Amino acid sequence: MKTTLEDMQVFVAVVDTGSLTAAAQALGLTVSAASRTLSRLEQKLQTTLLRRTTRRLELTEEGALFLAHGRAILDSVDAAEEQMLARRMRPAGRLRVDAATPFMLHVLVPLIEGFRARYPDVELELASNEGITDLIEKRTDVALRIGILKDSTLHARLLGTSRIRVLASPTYLARHGMPASPGELGRHVLLGFSEPETLNDWPLHDVDGSAMRIRPTIASSSGETLRQMALANLGIVCLSDFMTREDRASGRLVQLFPERTLEVLQPINAVYYRNTVLAARITSFVDYVAAALGARPLDA
Repeated sequence: MKTTLEDMQVFVAVVDTGSLTAAAQALGLTVSAASRTLSRLEQKLQTTLLRRTTRRLELTEEGALFLAHGRAILDSVDAAEEQMLARRMRPAGRLRVDAATPFMLHVLVPLIEGFRARYPDVELELASNEGITDLIEKRTDVALRIGILKDSTLHARLLGTSRIRVLASPTYLARHGMPASPGELGRHVLLGFSEPETLNDWPLHDVDGSAMRIRPTIASSSGETLRQMALANLGIVCLSDFMTREDRASGRLVQLFPERTLEVLQPINAVYYRNTVLAARITSFVDYVAAALGARPLDA
């Protein structure tokens, strides 16, 4: 059997207080329990740590040696606990964050300066992936995901929503004409996602009244690539508001069929594994992003 921290705590308390009775009171134990623990410790070590007399307890040579090691171990444990408490009060350490490139560029990057100013001891490591990331394989602490979650092993915190709209540049429309109805989109260059196909569901009714799923003329796995192609006057695209807010405000992209557009809101979640005990560095980041998104809604 190996020595436990409880064994050491009882032994050190007995030495410090000078008696089993005082040690038991200090530790919230019965005298018999403290006595059994001390006896069990000596049995484990196969040596005598204390000589018991009717008046006092005296350390043996082995006891004095073990006491020095025991104090050092208990002091290390106390220091580790204090450090963990300090980290909870002031988050620190490496934080690995994963998000799709558009969300990373248009939402997270503008928030980094403020987050770093508030939590200077958190070391950020940012990764961009267009697909679903295995959090354990990529050693990711928290991922920001857009859309409906399907992985039941993940715990999610909803941070906000973002609306999707059909857009094109004024130059593209001047060259190719403004489609009069969603049914005319088939005559245009449509910019869509290579995967998953559900991202090609546009917030419009098809000619038969069903939800419209387009077949891309040009496809990409990256929403940011699609945005850049739309800005380069290459076609019509459907993108989330969080990445096109400034483009729409400046007129670089204009919305098509605003009166016929269905209100489709994509959820934005922070996700991590259910069995993860959230460290302060994780909660500080998620709370900061949630507050920022609450102050600046993305579905507008």
